[in-house]
Order: sequence, then structure tokens, then C-alpha cells
Amino acid sequence: MRKMTFFSYQKKSLSLEKRGIIKNMTKDKEKYLRMLSRQYPSERAVITEIVNLQSILALPKGTEHFLSDIHGNAEQFNHVLKNGSGSIRQKIEEIFGGSEMPVVKRSLATLIYYPREKLEIVKAHESDMPSWYTATLHRLVLVVRRVQSKYTRSKVRKAIPEGFSYIIEELITEKEEISDKQAYYNAIIQTIIRIGAADALIEAMCLLIQRLVIDHLHIIGDIFDRGPEPHVILDTLLEYHSVDIQWGNHDIIWMGAASGHRASIANVVRLCARYKNLEVLEEGYGINLTPLIAFTLQTYGGMSAEDVHRAITVIQMKLEGQIIRENPSFLMDDRLILDNIDFERGTVHIGGKTWTLNYTAFPTIDKTGKSDVFALSEAEEAVVSRLQQSFVHCEKLQKHVRFLFSKGNLYKVYNGNLLYHGCVPLDKDGRFALVDVYGKKYSGKKLFDALELWARRGYFSPQGSAERERGQNILWYLWAGPYSPIFGKDKMATFETVFIDDKAARAETKNEYYKLVEDETTVDCIMMEFGLDPATSHIINGHVPQEIKKGETPIKCGGKLLIIDGGFSAAYHEKTGIAGYTLVSNSRGMRLVVHEKFESTEKAIKDETDIVSDTQEVERFKTRRYVADTENGKIVSENIAELETLLAAYRDGFVPASLVE
Repeated sequence: MRKMTFFSYQKKSLSLEKRGIIKNMTKDKEKYLRMLSRQYPSERAVITEIVNLQSILALPKGTEHFLSDIHGNAEQFNHVLKNGSGSIRQKIEEIFGGSEMPVVKRSLATLIYYPREKLEIVKAHESDMPSWYTATLHRLVLVVRRVQSKYTRSKVRKAIPEGFSYIIEELITEKEEISDKQAYYNAIIQTIIRIGAADALIEAMCLLIQRLVIDHLHIIGDIFDRGPEPHVILDTLLEYHSVDIQWGNHDIIWMGAASGHRASIANVVRLCARYKNLEVLEEGYGINLTPLIAFTLQTYGGMSAEDVHRAITVIQMKLEGQIIRENPSFLMDDRLILDNIDFERGTVHIGGKTWTLNYTAFPTIDKTGKSDVFALSEAEEAVVSRLQQSFVHCEKLQKHVRFLFSKGNLYKVYNGNLLYHGCVPLDKDGRFALVDVYGKKYSGKKLFDALELWARRGYFSPQGSAERERGQNILWYLWAGPYSPIFGKDKMATFETVFIDDKAARAETKNEYYKLVEDETTVDCIMMEFGLDPATSHIINGHVPQEIKKGETPIKCGGKLLIIDGGFSAAYHEKTGIAGYTLVSNSRGMRLVVHEKFESTEKAIKDETDIVSDTQEVERFKTRRYVADTENGKIVSENIAELETLLAAYRDGFVPASLVE
């Protein structure tokens, strides 16, 4: 698209339709234009912005990066974020190809990922640092020039780390008016080296490359649980330049816990105990577990993670039982297990079968049947109250959860892709399941919308209100409910996993959705339900690890649906045979990246190893995609239309323009 000039917008260029709008202006539109005129007070200001926005539409679409099911694995997450799932390595290969040795390209990639750490290693072994600085800075300039080519100069300038704008802009901007450009650039670089600023400039350029190689990041759920550092991941995301999050069930239960929901809190503590990650609560978030540990020691006779796990599981079963009985529409009566225990025989009746228990003491349950088995004991009540206070008043957790609400949703439609963590619940006939949510029935997209609205009420509605309590229960339902779109199973077999050794008791049946992911009619119906064109769109979700060693593939229905959970968490590496999938979509197509197991950041820096093991092309677009083809492009086009209306209003005298140009 040819860049426009001021002369493109002479008075006669505005259409009769645009000028006709002025004559039929509503009061609200007039008020809006007058407000807009404060930002663009003259014809020239309006024209400049129209030209700028129209030019942006002609730029190639930025690269999108999709990650799912991170599960607290901060080291691997940070590495994948830094290397853009191989995008930086790909750029290096495009630029240098056979002109540089593989060892040089590998070293340059490691420097870009970890500039400060790599510089320390280089300075400890390199005998001629001035020559190394010169060669390295020249290479980095070439990489920055390549990765900034999709962006306006203004956007690049804003992305440059503070204090280096002038220097980096000079190095990466072609100077046609300078006859000996190489000498000009060398003079800048040699001066930087001479005055001892090379390290700082290298770090700034490396961070700029990381920033520009990925335009937008999508997290398709499950930041929390299993791994030890979800709080580190969220601290990183808080600083990321452009991100959206589709909530996973492991995220939503922490969001419920942060709201003060007691059953959600019990689930969070239990999961940390199960995966021996109680330090996430104590050290990561400063949650006081002393009352729980003391209670476990006194009541269960021990204070190991296993003892804590058992004690908090019983508390969880009681609290969940209370919710299930109060909400029959949740259809979870099969989870009312505690009153099905035969304490004399040491068995429990679940799903029409009798199972042998591996534990029969249950010191806080009245075995005589005289009192409610789902009522907390006095000691349990004290523990839950203390935990509730810790979660509600944890500043860091509240900050992270507010971020999840501000950047997150149950689903997102973005650039022709439908993103959600789990599934679109289907009934046994393969139709959108009709789900009762507090007396109203919803299915498909409307179900997502209704559940999300209640989830937000569960956190933001006034303390003590009925609306907040209902919303909190929905946050919990989203974690484990049979028609939750981010859970997608008939039940969560927590009791069976903890108290029954027979693995057959733990079976969880997946929603019909997972049987139909290869059925094109079903996939197309889901896309249309969310307003997408099945001929050009994709569904991207996670939640269910794809076991590559069993022949499973994340690419379903001929590439229309992608399940990108490949086992990012170490807990799944043995099961999946890999260490996770990620997805990259740029202006030319989409590619799936398969990751090897990540040993450590230290090894990645020292041995210059990367973790990308294989890349598979999902789709190559028939024509290159531009900003005009994206969601942001639609917004830009709308802004242009508003500005053209303002320009017409200026020229008709309908809105007075500033006299100062």
C-alpha cells in the first residue's frame, strides 16, 4: 500500500457520504467529535494521524505466540518467552545463513536470550574484547533491523529501553544521505566501546529484540499448580508488553481462593500439598500454614506433606458437600461421598460399586451418624478461618488475581482464532449442552458468557452479598463442575485418588467434545457459534496433554483445531514424551513447535543449548496477512473513519478547528 501524503486529503477528496454525515449529525456524535477535536485540534493534526494510521494498516501482521498449561514451570517458561519459541533463532538463520559458523549463531542466540549472564562468561574467557564488542554489535544491529521491520518507527522507539533511544535509532535506521554509512556506524560503535558503554548497549539491544520478535502473547490457561513458581510466571507476565489470558481450571481455583471462597482455598492448599509445593504458598505468597500444620499434627498424628494432604482433603470434601447440597442444579450429587462410607467395613460406595479404603480413621467425622458428616469440626473451622484471612489479605496474590481478571477471559476471538482452555461442553448427542446456571439455561457461547459474568461477580461483588457468594460458587464449579468449559470431565475424582488404591475408581470421563475434535461438522459449528468463518479460522486450546509417544498429535480436524498442551510441567514429561508444545503465528502462516525437556537456565547459558527440537508447519497462508486483516486493524480502520468525519466537520465549519497549525 502506497504511503499517503498531506495532499491525499484535499477538500474534494472527502466522499459525499462522509460530508452528508455532518448534516445529519446527532447530539451524541457532535459531542464526541468535539471531544476528539481536543486531541486533534487542527486539520493538519487530523491528516497526520489519518496518514499514520492508514500506513500502519499496510504493515505485515505482528507475530503471535501461544503457550498453554505452564503449571508453575518458570524456568522453561522464561526461556521459551525469551527465544520466542525459536523465532529469534529463525531470524538469525535468515540473516546470517551460511555466512557465519553455527557456533557463532548459537552464541549470538544465547546472548540475546541472556545478555547479562552471557557477557560475564565472555569477559572471563575472551582476550580481545574490543574486537568481540565490534563484531557482536554489528550482528545485533542486523538482527534489530530485521525484527523491527514490521513496526512503525514510533512503536520501535517506544520499545527501546530507556536511555538508548538515540543511539539505537541511529544504528538501525538507514542513512541514505551519508555516503560512507559503514564508517558512520563504525564511529558510533567504536565510541560506545571506548567509553565503556558496550555492555549496557548490548543488553538494551538484546531486550529490544526479545520485545520486537513477538508482538502479542496468548496464554491458553493453567499458570498455577504442579510446578514450584507460578508467582514468578505471573510477575513476568505483569511486565510483558502485550498479553491476554484464557483462564484454565487451575487458574480459576486460585482466583476463587483469592476471593475468600473456602472450598476453593481448600483445593489450592490440597494441590500444593499433593505436589509437595507448599513453599509456593508460604514463600511465594506468604500464606500462613502454621495453623493447618499444628492441626494436622494434633489431629492426624503427623505433619508431613502426606498428612497435610489427607487433612485438607477431608476439609475440602466437607466444604464441597455443603455447596453441592445447596446447589442441586450443579448436578454433582455423585460427589457427596462422605455419607457413603461404611466405617466398620472400611469401604465406600461410589458409582454403583463398593471400593476398599486405604484409610479409615477420619478423626474429624462423626462415625455414629448422629451429626452431619459435611459439618466442619470446631478445630477445622478455626483452620479454615485462618486460611481464609491469609488468602484474602495476601497483597501479592490479590495483585496477581486482579491481573488475571483484567487480562483474562473464559474465551477470546482474536485474528480469526477462537481461544479457550478446555472445551465447548457438548451433550451425549454431540449438541451444545444446555446448562442450568441459577435458574436460566445456556449453551455454547452464551454459556461461556454467563459463567464468566458470575465468575467476575464472585470476586468483585460486595463482601457478604448473595451475588458474591453465588459467583464464588461458580468459580469453584468452573474448577470441577461436569459442564464446566475449562474442566470438561464428568467428575473430579479427588476422594478416590487420595483414599482408594484401586485406580479403576479414579476414572474420569471426558466430555463428548473430545470424541468429536476430528469431526469437521462439530468443529465448524463451534466456530460459527462464536462468529468465525470455518474456512479460514482455527480453534486453539490446551488442558489435555497430547501423548506424542503414543502417536497422538495436537493437530486435529485437518488443522482446524489445535490442542497445544504437550506437558510443559515436569509432572507430565514421562507421560507425553516431550516438554510441551507452543504455537507461533506470523504474517505468513502458523507453525507448531515441539520442545525438548529443559534442564536449567544455567546449562542453557553455559552450553548454549536451546530447547526447540522440532517445528511443524500447521498452515501457510495463501496471501501474506497485514495489520488491516487483524483485530487491531479493525480498530484502526474505525479510528480512521472517525477522524475522516472530524476532518469533514472542520472543513464544513461544523466543529471549529484551532487557528494554530
